[in-house]
Amino acid sequence: MLGEKHSLQDDFPELEDRITQLIESDAEFAAENKKYNALDKEIRTLELQGAPIGDLAMQKLKLERSAMKDALYQRVSHSNG
Repeated sequence: MLGEKHSLQDDFPELEDRITQLIESDAEFAAENKKYNALDKEIRTLELQGAPIGDLAMQKLKLERSAMKDALYQRVSHSNG
């Protein structure tokens, strides 16, 4: 869906407490999560504007977002909490 939000909390509501805990206790995780959310917002904005960039550029942004989400998810799922 165009413009759909993909924050970790939206996509993994069952892990919301752990995500919040990591954001509060792990500065590196918090920074990476912030970068991920900014990229997600950029993609949503471009989608809602009719994607005023080329298909390959949009695909690259989405692949980057996916890789970032995977890395963050791995940290959340392997955290003690």
